[in-house]
Amino acid sequence: MKSKHVLIPMLFFALLFVGWKTIDQEWLSENKKGYTLKYTSNDKKNIKEYRKLVEKGMTSVQFFFNSTFNKKFTVFIHPNRTSLESAWQKDWNMPDFKSECWMVASGVATKLDVISPKQWDKEACEHVYSETQKTQQLITHELVHVYHGQLNVSPDFSDVQGMDWFVEGLATYASGQCDSARIAEVKKAIFDNKIPKSLDEFWSGKLKYGLSGSVVLFIDAKYGRAKLIQLLALNKKTELLSVLNTTESELLEEWKLYMENYNSGQ
Repeated sequence: MKSKHVLIPMLFFALLFVGWKTIDQEWLSENKKGYTLKYTSNDKKNIKEYRKLVEKGMTSVQFFFNSTFNKKFTVFIHPNRTSLESAWQKDWNMPDFKSECWMVASGVATKLDVISPKQWDKEACEHVYSETQKTQQLITHELVHVYHGQLNVSPDFSDVQGMDWFVEGLATYASGQCDSARIAEVKKAIFDNKIPKSLDEFWSGKLKYGLSGSVVLFIDAKYGRAKLIQLLALNKKTELLSVLNTTESELLEEWKLYMENYNSGQ
């Protein structure tokens, strides 16, 4: 007969195993066309709305690129920031990572992680679920990352060189976030001669979304949608400039001129 001293630790590990299983099984799953939706019991009542956000976003992305997603992916609706941070810490191998309050979602080739949008008001800053257009655009933005990642040589964008502005600018532009307010800010910055000297610096500061998004807008306007889509496979700025047959200084000068004369209502 085994002693109590042996049984107690065995019981502890058995309970711990059950606990892990419970954590694993708390994710409910729905197999949908093109994606799998995972959520917790907290969001059972919200999941119909969230499905609409995802599927409307997917439709917008596919319309923009005139193509479907290459692969099926998973959408995780996290009940709170702690859950989302835990996923990021594991995915990025950064166990001590703490997110900024405005961070509510991320997208890569295989998945989209997002805090339950109805929790943004208390779990985040700068995002309000009831602002329906902005909420939809944010989800669409992350879905652009999913689409882009499925075509890129670095599916999670961990190996992109001088391309942060393009990765984020593409998602900003294709999701409709490069709106008249952001365009006005960019035009003012150009007028005030406060534009960064290199593309590497575009994804920084308060105007990073507008700056990066407007460069992609310009590339789309000058070179066409087919050429823009061709750039999605690249992970180096040098390759991008080569495909466009231009230099960084030429691209920036042409972009400035285009934006100075750009009418956001066109």
